[in-house]
Amino acid sequence: MSGVRLEMRKMRRLRTFPILVGLVLAVSALSSASLFSGTARESFDDPAASPWAALLLSYTMMAAMTSPLLTAVLASRQTDIEHSGNGWVLAAGAGRTPGQLCGAKLRALAIILAPAIALQTAAVVAIGVVAGISVPIDPVPWIAYTVLLYVLDVVFCGLHILLAARVENQLVSVGVGVLGSFLAVFSLLLPAAVSRVIPWGYYAVISQAGQSGDAVAYVQAPYAWITGFVLLAALVIAVGIRRLDPIGA
Repeated sequence: MSGVRLEMRKMRRLRTFPILVGLVLAVSALSSASLFSGTARESFDDPAASPWAALLLSYTMMAAMTSPLLTAVLASRQTDIEHSGNGWVLAAGAGRTPGQLCGAKLRALAIILAPAIALQTAAVVAIGVVAGISVPIDPVPWIAYTVLLYVLDVVFCGLHILLAARVENQLVSVGVGVLGSFLAVFSLLLPAAVSRVIPWGYYAVISQAGQSGDAVAYVQAPYAWITGFVLLAALVIAVGIRRLDPIGA
């Protein structure tokens, strides 16, 4: 945990927390913007219109648009400090290998993402209540989506840490994040079979709400596919982090 605490101190210097808070507020506000239209207000007391499912779908779209870029920026900033400040050498002098250092970075990011994503979801729900949705909310799809969004964000943080550690130019990692945001949003419009073969497509795969024509309703996410992707990505991260260390370390 000493390595994680050190990474937390680096986050304060890198202004990671204000960036994360700002994005959480932006996603919450943008996800809820549609609530204040006249058409949306007409559905607030109509269970058949599924106003909470519609809000969750809007939230899913905004999260898919921002999460790949967020994870790229967080991981890149957290790793770039080692390139710019000769941190790899300093860490080695303290007995920490590059793999151990990157592992601590991932754990630290996982710790701060948990409350951030939970608060983000809570803010969207709170705005829905304040806006006047009177239909009772089904908490299960919201909780499921929040957990899955957190898991995906941690996975992509790990993948971006590996990329940022391997490639010193951080524009590469951030550029991949921008591309990922585009693919994640576009995947919401693609057939499910196509989304499942695109890594960022899983931001669409985890959706707990879907649209068929003009109707919006809760849907069942393909948990077997999601589990398989997460396990495969975790294996890639574990092997990648291990291979950052010198042979025999």
